[in-house]
Amino acid sequence: MVKKLFWPLVLLSLLITITIGYFAPISANAAARTAAVISPASDAWRAALPLDPSAATEAYMQRISPINKARSDAYFEGGYWLLLANTLLGIAACWIILQSGILIRIRNKAEKITRFKFLQTFAISSGFVFFLSLLSFPLTAYQSFFREHQYGLSNQSFPAWLIEQAISNTISIISMGLFFTLIYLFIQKAPRTWWAYGSVLSIGLLSVMMLLGPIYIDPLFNKYQPLTDQKIKEPILSIARANGVPTDNVYQFDASKQSNRISANVSGIFGSAAIRLNDNLLHRSSLPEIEAVMGHEIGHYVLNHAYTMLINISLVLLFGFIFIHKSMGISIKYWGAQHEIKKPSDPISLPLFSAFLSIYFFLMTPVQNSIIRTAEVEADAFGINTARQADGMAEVNLKLTEYRKSNPSDLEEFFFFDHPSPKKRIYAAMRWKAENLK
Repeated sequence: MVKKLFWPLVLLSLLITITIGYFAPISANAAARTAAVISPASDAWRAALPLDPSAATEAYMQRISPINKARSDAYFEGGYWLLLANTLLGIAACWIILQSGILIRIRNKAEKITRFKFLQTFAISSGFVFFLSLLSFPLTAYQSFFREHQYGLSNQSFPAWLIEQAISNTISIISMGLFFTLIYLFIQKAPRTWWAYGSVLSIGLLSVMMLLGPIYIDPLFNKYQPLTDQKIKEPILSIARANGVPTDNVYQFDASKQSNRISANVSGIFGSAAIRLNDNLLHRSSLPEIEAVMGHEIGHYVLNHAYTMLINISLVLLFGFIFIHKSMGISIKYWGAQHEIKKPSDPISLPLFSAFLSIYFFLMTPVQNSIIRTAEVEADAFGINTARQADGMAEVNLKLTEYRKSNPSDLEEFFFFDHPSPKKRIYAAMRWKAENLK
């Protein structure tokens, strides 16, 4: 039944995606909306804030209008359900692909075209990622286009969004196809210990992506050019020089064509570094706010968070591969014959592999968020000690309440936040300010 319905399901998926794009609302300007719902403050107001961190934090929080708070809370809390929806849809798509037998047909054709096992496996792996992306596309369109416009957070037209999705999916099909191909090569060569080799492989591929991404991938989506405003550039480079960051330039990129979210990063490993900030940060923030953000981003680089993230992710994947190793053995024993899967090393089992990986990462959400959140807390502390812009840090976090829940419960933050909540970050800034003004 599924074999007959597979292509109609793929076409239906594309039709739903186009319908979602057609009926998407038009965003209100996020910058204008934020200016209206977060009351402005003068330098005199900031200077008059009480030294007590809790009182000063409450003064900042009072500037968020109830309308903005309700809106950002609803947006962020909706993300909790989207996390579950993405997991369930991913599992369902894996089941459809498995039941359809499409991967068996790809294998048969690949075996006729080439004798190289590597290329045969790559054809199956990249084909799987392609069909998985197609079947998941309606939810992707709703989540990253329709919903972003619904909450006034996107500046893109649907055709522009589609082009970027096509580029992103092409990169994903090639990179993930290669990743799964190498994983199955390890499963074939070392069926009992492949999970250990797989975690090492993951570190290697992630390192390559971190090195090549800023140079070759990011420019596919945005235009990067040197920052010319010396009043902004020099303070950033001063912070970088003072902390031994090996770079002599700052770059800006045109993220405003996608959204009005402020963002920046300092990326690079093995002695490379690139300082980049988007035009939204430049146009929507004061110099103290920009310095606070860049101090935070430089903190990530100086504290070697790229390396600690690689190690932590590899450990998460190590246990994930062990989970998959055990689960695949059991599932193939019971259901392998009906899908022509004789052993876990057969790449036709990829839908099972991916489904178990989705389940594992869903269960590990609090762990992954805690790993990232811990690094963000460290970068916040580094940034505020380096830039010494406590009020700048607080102002920036008010802007982040456009799309982040400002004051979640501790349990909610543990499970769903990969950054500290805005209120906690403002409190940390006010605590630093109080201690340094004593």
